[in-house]
Amino acid sequence: MNKIILPLCLIGLAGCIQRESGPVFTSGAKKVSVYTTADKTGQRLSPEGTFAFKPFGQPLETEPCVFVDPSRLFQTFTGIGGALTDASAETFAKMPLNKQREILTAYYDRKAGIGYSLARTPIHSSDFSSGSYTYVDEGDKELKSFSVAHDLKYRIPFIKQAIAAAGGLTLFVSPWSPPAWMKDNNDMLHGGKLKKEFYQAWADYYVKFIKAYEKEGIPVWGLTVQNEPMASQKWESCIYTAEEERDFIKNYLGPTLKREGLASKKLIGWDHNRDLLFQRAGVLLDDPDTAKYLWGIGFHWYEKWHGDSIFENVKLTRETYPDTNLLLTEACNYPFSWKTINDWNWGELYGKSMISDFNNGAVAWTDWNMLLDETGGPNHVGNFCFAPLHGDTRKGSLHYMNSYYYIGHFSKFIRPGARRAASSSSRAQLLTTAFLNKDGSLAVVVMNQSKDKIAYRLCLAGKAVELSALPHSISTLVVE
Repeated sequence: MNKIILPLCLIGLAGCIQRESGPVFTSGAKKVSVYTTADKTGQRLSPEGTFAFKPFGQPLETEPCVFVDPSRLFQTFTGIGGALTDASAETFAKMPLNKQREILTAYYDRKAGIGYSLARTPIHSSDFSSGSYTYVDEGDKELKSFSVAHDLKYRIPFIKQAIAAAGGLTLFVSPWSPPAWMKDNNDMLHGGKLKKEFYQAWADYYVKFIKAYEKEGIPVWGLTVQNEPMASQKWESCIYTAEEERDFIKNYLGPTLKREGLASKKLIGWDHNRDLLFQRAGVLLDDPDTAKYLWGIGFHWYEKWHGDSIFENVKLTRETYPDTNLLLTEACNYPFSWKTINDWNWGELYGKSMISDFNNGAVAWTDWNMLLDETGGPNHVGNFCFAPLHGDTRKGSLHYMNSYYYIGHFSKFIRPGARRAASSSSRAQLLTTAFLNKDGSLAVVVMNQSKDKIAYRLCLAGKAVELSALPHSISTLVVE
């Protein structure tokens, strides 16, 4: 095991009392526990030991540092998790019982796993289903035939087990497309738009789904309006302009949720990429009759495939609409290939995105499929992707991608209700974010993107712990 030598400097900590009610960090911290995942090593969320603070004054420019000030707090953290899709549920059901238990432990156990607290599930089918389906009969405008019986085979039992393993999950739901007969292209796939005469029926559909799942013992915390509303995909998809989404929320979905006793459900707009995030947020939130129904604005990360991710759009939206919650609602790496499944960059893409999204104001982060099979599916249109865990249903084996560990460096140590604390790095190679948990512990994530081992200090109130970041590594430092 490589020895870590990393100076940890903690700034402005004396007395460190939060002005609002919530987590408080005191100046009595004496130790930091370090957990590391690193390329070309066997370290995967591995404990590196506990290190004591020592007095430390002004750092020199030649001494790399990460600075943290837990007296300066920002957004409240909601959670981290992954999507419980049909594909995940079907793969789970095909795995041996001992591997099913391992999967649930790996994701939801706070000590033996990475402590997921957030989840997403589709409203009827998505591309990550074995086929397209809905919950109503063709042309049933009054939704009298509505039934979630389809989901009783795989998805509902899977979600119940996940909830039990986690001790409760914050679950939100999302539609990929209305039924074909509600759309102007008469097709659940290939985009198309919801016909205006079915706006109310479609709003009622969300309500029936939420109530049906809750009747099955699955609490629903929130919902998004439409998955990727500006993408015409070869799978389930539906197009809304910003104005169309605004009017659907204002005139139909928002009032329907309120009328049906579901006003407490967290309604999330957009649910698409960062590229148009600010524009869409503006149209939705500048209309007070729409904004009153919205808890947050969701976004995806896929614009990064066209260049570097546009994290500034998250920051601008947060600064312009500080009372609206921002959360990443979907991310995955693709296309799937066993040849590249162990490439280290898959995890680093997660680490960079999570640090940047949180530092720019996101309150939550949701991965896409939490489990897929040996093909990167099942997927009824061949849109095969990576997941942090892949179950080989032929052999009954389980493969952990490095992305699982990168996500775990956040989800395991940053808990719901935490507040983001001010943090900064004096080296571009070192990315960092920090959160103050409700129990008073401070979780500092430090990611080294470079091929070099970097000694650095993370400074806190005139004290430091000396450590080092291994090449292509991520570490979580828990200060208590």
